[in-house]
Amino acid sequence: MDIDRRLDEVILEKLKKDPGARCVWWDGKWYSNQEIFDLIDSTTATLKKAGFSKGQRLSVLMPNCPMIIALMVSCWRLGGAVNPLNVKSGAPSLIGTLKLVEPFAVVVSDEIRNEAGSVLNSEGYITIVSDLAGPLPDFQGRAASAEDKSLAVVFATSGTTGLPKAVPLSHRNLVANVDAMQEALEDLEKGDVFLNVLPNFHSFGYTVCMLLPIFIEGAQAIVPSFLPPMRTLNTIVDAEVTVLPIVPAMLTHILSAIERTGTRPKKLKLILTGGDRYNVEMDERLKSLMGKGNLQGYGLTETSPVLSVNRNYKINKLGTVGPFVKHVEWQLRSDGDNKPADGEGVLWVRGASVTDRYFRDETMTAERFDKDGWFNTGDYVSVDEDGYLRILDRVTDIIIVGGFNVYPQEVEIILNAHPAVQSSIVVGVPHPSSGEVPKAFIMKKEGAEITDIEIVKYSKEHLAHYKVPRKVEFINDWPLSGTGKIMRRVLRERER
Repeated sequence: MDIDRRLDEVILEKLKKDPGARCVWWDGKWYSNQEIFDLIDSTTATLKKAGFSKGQRLSVLMPNCPMIIALMVSCWRLGGAVNPLNVKSGAPSLIGTLKLVEPFAVVVSDEIRNEAGSVLNSEGYITIVSDLAGPLPDFQGRAASAEDKSLAVVFATSGTTGLPKAVPLSHRNLVANVDAMQEALEDLEKGDVFLNVLPNFHSFGYTVCMLLPIFIEGAQAIVPSFLPPMRTLNTIVDAEVTVLPIVPAMLTHILSAIERTGTRPKKLKLILTGGDRYNVEMDERLKSLMGKGNLQGYGLTETSPVLSVNRNYKINKLGTVGPFVKHVEWQLRSDGDNKPADGEGVLWVRGASVTDRYFRDETMTAERFDKDGWFNTGDYVSVDEDGYLRILDRVTDIIIVGGFNVYPQEVEIILNAHPAVQSSIVVGVPHPSSGEVPKAFIMKKEGAEITDIEIVKYSKEHLAHYKVPRKVEFINDWPLSGTGKIMRRVLRERER
């Protein structure tokens, strides 16, 4: 595939090729390629009439649905980019990201309008409520600064300082990553049906669940929310899903639903996990209940996202995340001095699917990218003699809760604002279904009184649910290193 092609060109070409083929399973029925093409056409016309133009960005706060596909392709046809957002990230994070991205408008679902509409309106953003299956209603957007028209998607995440951070991915980044996945997953076939349940603001869901099935001339069964798990399991069965991209925490819930009800998938041929560590002890249970084991992969939003994946079941190495995919160069460097390392070290990457910067953030860009364009993944890894990658530890302190990144500093900023808190440290601790959950260590102000229940209640009022500490421990002194740094590792080990 020519990785310099635009996403909209490739997608529209695929849809036109077989207009009658099934494209999207939604709300219990199939939509054809032609129906999705027509939805894209009408959405493009509405956006153009509203004044959307080259280099602008459209923010989207919607669950997975057919309109997500229509909005993204329409933005690309008009030379702009899309900015998928998570309403559960919390009002401060949401508004901070919108101020950074400066969208032309914000498209929301009716349910999200009820949840976040007042916040968006108070900040003066033009908000359009759309049906999940379209059409997009007429509106008039606002003037917005223009970026390079090569930009396709701006993913939002929290920076390690707790401030908004955004990852810009170009058409080339995403096309290269989809192309690499097509080659890496050797058992993919035209007509395969993917489950699209990972949120569209999650890069794994965006690339693997939504773009990849269109590129291989397959189909996707769209589920607006994973919960309840039984609905997701019924969709897998009813839509005859063959490819299941998912995070391990979701997989745990699906297995429980199968055991409880006896409902089993009949057509599955590939189960792909990423976004979190996979417990290899689960694999035999997976084979027994779903007929297939797991092929684990690895990536980051900055890499579009897939860097490596186990290719097939014949050469699958449990406990690894597979060999690197094409279009990726990699190096292992020593922690601290950035010198080359053998066998294991900090993983640095560059290539066609790796972004070259953070959105409007020169400081963060300088911290994570070197002068030659190499990106520091922040992960400490090993590579074996066959080229299989194993994640040993995170050099950064990111906590991954059910596939979602939680940056400790973001939670700590909230906790430290409480009048009874002198300081706080948040670490990830093991959890049987979510992989990890945040635990807060709190040092109280002298004479202050507060309970763990009050800390959790306060956190729920200010943070997305997955960022809320599930455990709280009060502490009098921090464990310090010889240089006076707080040793988070020691705090994490209290739970192991």
